[in-house]
Amino acid sequence: MNSPMDASDPTTYTITELAKEFRVTTRTIRFYEDKGLLKPARNGLTRVYTARDRVHLKLVLRGKRIGLSLDEVREIMDMYDSAPGEIGQLDYMLDKLAERRAMLHRQQQDIELTLKELNKIEAQCRQRLATMLKQTPQSQVS
Repeated sequence: MNSPMDASDPTTYTITELAKEFRVTTRTIRFYEDKGLLKPARNGLTRVYTARDRVHLKLVLRGKRIGLSLDEVREIMDMYDSAPGEIGQLDYMLDKLAERRAMLHRQQQDIELTLKELNKIEAQCRQRLATMLKQTPQSQVS
């Protein structure tokens, strides 16, 4: 089964093929199916994934990578098929990206402050240790 060019491609995929391509477990793909994010057809007991499912999986994984919840990813995907369609989807996505970026900047600032505080405490500890070692007779230092 070949890689599709777009979501309207008639190519189909097995769960194993998608798992290998996206480096996730088949359990992960079934989880996304249980959450309604993927809707494969069935051929007996075998799941048959379309190019659209492949695109959805790619969107889910990208959304998770940038910190979106599965509900937010679902909302973005659902917008594509309803009014205002792709425009609404893109506007929503831009809002979510701005929120995520702002949160990451806040976290970055918090990390920088924490690192400065750690450096300060470490310097104080080293200074105190050096002072104590100078005051302690050599026979008591081990």
